[in-house]
Amino acid sequence: MNYFIGVDVGTTSTKAVLYDQNATVLDQFSQGYSLYRDANGMAEQDPAAIVEAVEKVIHDAAEKAKLTNGKLLAVSFSSANQSVIMLDKNFTPLSRVITWADTRARDVANKLKHSPAGQQIYAKTGTPIHPMSPLTKIMWLNKTQADKIAKTAYFGDIKSYLFYRFFNTFKVDVSIASCTGMMNVNTCNWDEQALELAKVNRNQLPEIVNGTTQAIGLTAEAQAKMGIPADTPFVYGAFDGALSNLGVGAIKQNTVAITIGTSAGVRVVTDHPVIDPQQRLFCYAVDKGLWVIGGPLNNGGDVYQWAVEHLVDASAVKNENIDPYTLANQVIEGVPAGAHGLLFHPFLGGERAPLWDANARGSFFGLSHMHTRADMLRAVMEGICMNIATVFQAVRDLVGEPASVTATGGFARAEVWRQMLADVLNCPVNIPNSFESGCLGAVTMAMKSLEMIENYKIIQTFIGDISSYQPNQEAVNIYQNYLPLFQQVEGLLTPAYSTIARLQQQSTH
Repeated sequence: MNYFIGVDVGTTSTKAVLYDQNATVLDQFSQGYSLYRDANGMAEQDPAAIVEAVEKVIHDAAEKAKLTNGKLLAVSFSSANQSVIMLDKNFTPLSRVITWADTRARDVANKLKHSPAGQQIYAKTGTPIHPMSPLTKIMWLNKTQADKIAKTAYFGDIKSYLFYRFFNTFKVDVSIASCTGMMNVNTCNWDEQALELAKVNRNQLPEIVNGTTQAIGLTAEAQAKMGIPADTPFVYGAFDGALSNLGVGAIKQNTVAITIGTSAGVRVVTDHPVIDPQQRLFCYAVDKGLWVIGGPLNNGGDVYQWAVEHLVDASAVKNENIDPYTLANQVIEGVPAGAHGLLFHPFLGGERAPLWDANARGSFFGLSHMHTRADMLRAVMEGICMNIATVFQAVRDLVGEPASVTATGGFARAEVWRQMLADVLNCPVNIPNSFESGCLGAVTMAMKSLEMIENYKIIQTFIGDISSYQPNQEAVNIYQNYLPLFQQVEGLLTPAYSTIARLQQQSTH
């Protein structure tokens, strides 16, 4: 039997999924690491811990495959996007990995966003001006860390750094490059105006390659750690959101893919770049000739985790000997749609789409004496779904009415989430029973790289069983009344977010 390994380098863990040559899942492996945060908006990872995690999961997957009985055809990569690592002339890190979730560049981003240059950069790169983007991160580093900047010879991201460690080559796939705010979507090369703003020359950035590009010739050290043949092709792949679309077969303009993990995303694939005149959505490359239009949301499962930790009765969990998330889902199912007139804006970590405001904060609206913790739990879950619905509407405005929605992520394991999403979106929602769509998308890119397939349509045959959820009309009617109010309150609160964020910062000093 021959094998593939799909690797997904995430925010708090790296996963590897072992597939056979027909893309059937054989096993999966995971290795966690820390995300370092502080009150100023820092969100960083240790690059050495990520290298170690990637080597470990590949080693474990290869060991499971017993490669004496077959060949490892390729290892292919999905990764979180919009990370920055400062590297010296020997490619040694001068910083930790500054992740997509880091918001310290918010002042720089806000100033650029409201300038003519910001609008020009968005129109050329398809990357919204926001502290998540490497462009604004590097501009912020120039202002705040001049000593490190002086020593910085290269700026990488986590994937280009991993490939450098494994192959001594400094390259990045077009998908990750297009998320930086520095790649021109029309030329698929670094944009001169963006480089000027970042005070970076193109020699300091990785060479941009197609996602199907292979790296071959593992360093002796990496080969020993992974325990795989040194000539195993490593395929660059793409960023996790784009590969999630591929992995659920959402590769047509009429199929929207929604993922809700720690964060969330709403995306649709097109065969040409589409720039949103209202700057609500991104336009990133997936691979040559494929683009993904959509919006990322900071607030997904992490907000639900916060709610479960603070709103679920610990004594009930103990008495019933039940997992707190299972108990929370049961409680939520017992509360009617609309949570008895309670709305929740889930902006605990600032927000990207649709607000693009790192200062955004969460709030309950409509809270009264009659509300219980159960109502609040339900409102939190509904708020996450309504926020997704707002981005979903923007995608529909730009590319048209979808024929279907496919949803994946940790949320998809809970029945109550599945039905709620269908009701809030007022659209049928399909849930593939295989959840690791990013790894499957990566492996499909490897198959294309090895010329085993001509295009990505074959992925439909890999997906397996799908569960479909139809909107409940009674709940739909309720949410159709609440959603405009959710958006109205969001608009009213937006001008106050910067003030409360500033007061919160002052209170931590």
